Amino acid sequence: MLVVGAGPTGLVLALWLTRLGVSVRIIDSAPKGGSTSRALAVQARTLELYRQIGLADEVVERGLQVQAINLWVSGKREAHAVFGQLGAGLSPYPFALVYPQDEHEWLLADHLAQRGVEVERRAEFVGLEEAAGRLLVRLRRPDGSMETCETAYLAGCDGAHSAVRGALGIGFEGGAYEHLFYVADVEATGPVMNGELHVALDRSEFLAVFPLMHGNARLVGTVRDDAAHARQVLSWTDVSRHVIEQLGIRVTRVNWFSTYRVHHRVAEHFRKGRTFLLGDAAHIHSPVGGQGMNTGIGDAVNLAWKLAAVLHGRAGTSILDSYEPERIAFARRLVDTTDRAFTAVTSNRPIARRVRLNVVPVMLPALFKFAAARRLLFRTVSQTAVNYRDGPLSAGRAGAVRGGDRLPWVKLEDGHDNFSPLSSLDWQVHVYGALGPGMEAICRERRLPLHVFRWSEEMRRARIVRDALYLVRPDGYVALAQAPASADALAEYLDTRNLT
Repeated sequence: MLVVGAGPTGLVLALWLTRLGVSVRIIDSAPKGGSTSRALAVQARTLELYRQIGLADEVVERGLQVQAINLWVSGKREAHAVFGQLGAGLSPYPFALVYPQDEHEWLLADHLAQRGVEVERRAEFVGLEEAAGRLLVRLRRPDGSMETCETAYLAGCDGAHSAVRGALGIGFEGGAYEHLFYVADVEATGPVMNGELHVALDRSEFLAVFPLMHGNARLVGTVRDDAAHARQVLSWTDVSRHVIEQLGIRVTRVNWFSTYRVHHRVAEHFRKGRTFLLGDAAHIHSPVGGQGMNTGIGDAVNLAWKLAAVLHGRAGTSILDSYEPERIAFARRLVDTTDRAFTAVTSNRPIARRVRLNVVPVMLPALFKFAAARRLLFRTVSQTAVNYRDGPLSAGRAGAVRGGDRLPWVKLEDGHDNFSPLSSLDWQVHVYGALGPGMEAICRERRLPLHVFRWSEEMRRARIVRDALYLVRPDGYVALAQAPASADALAEYLDTRNLT
């Protein structure tokens, strides 16, 4: 398996594949890993996936847990929400985590190296052709010489300007937002330098303040229009101080500064033959909600276990057909929702300005008073609400849980939880309560791990149905939900999809 691109998406794909016993080669055209950080947020769903491969505890330990989010409008704090209250009972990680992308990449690459796979630097993808059921991929080595690499499958994780996507001739429709944005890592003082996340809105400006380790902060905001049009090379002096001063931020040192245009694009296809697109090579969108890197990691996990199943002969190649519809549907929804949200908080149009200055200050505090609204916010931002209900691998329903939903998280009476068995990275059957007739026999016959959990009221609160059948995929999503449990339905599901 060849992975092109050693950002978080490519590294996670390589890690999952090696954990599943697949031989991997990963290349990157850059001479070294990133030394500056774009993405910061590691969402709860990503931590759940990391837990399956033994990474979550280390990432949490190295990162900074953000306890609360604050919304400011015209210099006045209008809303305050504590993350622990938002996600309590929904995930083992009911918080937002800040962990800079460069440090994140180093950690992933180190774990990959421990598994015997080193990132090949200064190795450039040039082109490919498919022949006799294999791919012949042309690479340029660091010394400039050419190499032809033969591989069963290729993953393009090589970013927004993907050479792999270009070689496939796949379109990347979308556009860019009107404003030029800046990102700055700073040392500063002031009341908002308190380890919480702050988002400030004004008539014509937007500012987000992300806490970093050691009391530093990441500022993301809009560059003054006059400066953006006057010069190509911009600096911290071109940043408007209006909202910064409103929040009482006193910057003493700027450690890193950059400007960028925010794009919103989704590739026409995420797969062509034996080649797949993942991460920014497949979709890019606004930074609202810290979704970008996490979405790429979700792509990687979704594809990894399917490729491993095919390469190990445990599933037919048709299972790979599910990657694109499952991930492209989510990417399109994400681009659409973040586009609307980002436009609302940054646009200079009168309607958008009226919404953020007059409607938001009234609506958000009122919404945050309701537990259902707080939980919806957490589920949306944390990506625990991502589902594949319309995908070809999803079937059945048990109460509120349908095939394609993430398995609801339940803390058990013994202090453990129902996510612990997911570390096997294998298909498994969960029953909460009592086994139905024939269930033990069919699981033994099909060599399916069977986990029977003693019933508790905590399960009911998690929307789990007593005595129902939940066939769980290697990535922790429910493939088949059935109430009452039926051994025949389980056998039919596996046979129809050629799963062994």
